[in-house]
Amino acid sequence: MRHFDFTPLMRSTIGFDRIGQLFEGLEQASTADKFPPYNIVKKDQDNYQITMAVAGFSEDDIDITATESALKITGKASQSDEETEFLHRGIAGRAFNQSFELADNIKVVGASMKNGLLHIDLHREIPEAHKPRTIEIKKQDLLEGQAA
Repeated sequence: MRHFDFTPLMRSTIGFDRIGQLFEGLEQASTADKFPPYNIVKKDQDNYQITMAVAGFSEDDIDITATESALKITGKASQSDEETEFLHRGIAGRAFNQSFELADNIKVVGASMKNGLLHIDLHREIPEAHKPRTIEIKKQDLLEGQAA
């Protein structure tokens, strides 16, 4: 794998530390376990949904933790199958950790589980100060604009 050094870029920027960390984490993310499988859907301009296939897990087996810049989902299956003799075991019941980096204005608004799928809803909240605003152009009075 090709390795890029972003040190010169990070030397001339202020306040972009998180971007550097994201670049550094790309290599780790490419080799990380992809279990459980998931989809990320953009529902509209400001709403997103992460759907994870968590067959064999109950709501009590899954923990969802949201911080300012990250979403972490962990699952630990209950060990009720220890005495069961499987002829074939195709449904993975192993523990998992899945993390997602969130943009500054993305907030987790809810989670639900249906038919073995965990749905996590996200919403982009743009602060009023960051929204576009219209600037009024003032008109000068014609008499004031003319010199005597």
